[in-house]
Amino acid sequence: MSAPTAAAPAEVRTAPLPRVYPLPRPAADDRFTYGLLIDLADLLAVHGYPQPTAGADLVELQQALFRFLYDTTAPGGDRR
Repeated sequence: MSAPTAAAPAEVRTAPLPRVYPLPRPAADDRFTYGLLIDLADLLAVHGYPQPTAGADLVELQQALFRFLYDTTAPGGDRR
């Protein structure tokens, strides 16, 4: 019986990948829905976090997701 072999070493990156987010802020985006918000809330629960169900928690989660996805920098560099 042969000894188990070690897993292949992880790929080494010498430079970070360029950021993809935030995206330019669109006038409207049909993908940014309550369904996306609920999917994210469910995913948090799957990973062991308390599932956000209170209205204020869902609003905060939605706002955090929006700030991550879209550029919210106003002209002059102010964050909204």
